[in-house]
Amino acid sequence: MEVILREDISNLGHRGDVVKVADGYGRNYLLPRKLAMEATAANKAVIEQMKASAVRRSAKEKSEAEQLVTQLNSVALVFTRKVGDHEQLFGSVTSADIAQGLAEKGFNVDRRKVHLDEPLKSTGEFHIPVKLHREVTAHVSVTVKGEEAPAE
Repeated sequence: MEVILREDISNLGHRGDVVKVADGYGRNYLLPRKLAMEATAANKAVIEQMKASAVRRSAKEKSEAEQLVTQLNSVALVFTRKVGDHEQLFGSVTSADIAQGLAEKGFNVDRRKVHLDEPLKSTGEFHIPVKLHREVTAHVSVTVKGEEAPAE
């Protein structure tokens, strides 16, 4: 099945691309979520208009992301969590926690743009990449401090 992508989808393609996908993936995932539309003759004519608007939108998003990068690179977040033996955390610091910390500082960043391979489970200082645009990535400094667990 051929579909036209309406959004960038990792490992598949970019907005406006015509890609061939499995029938089930297209029918059950891409089309209901409005991530793609069927590649018919009429829709292919619409592609050109979509690509032109996508280029304009992408340029605007990239310029906004570049402005935000300069601000985000200087942001330092501090999280205090209870720790046990060997500086291991009870719980962890996740991408949602980092996105919430950025929101408290006035930056509206979606948690899916914060790229953590796995949640932070130890104390220390980390540099976390935040992918704001396909070509623009900021790095936020995150410090995880320990708060001693109550002795029992």
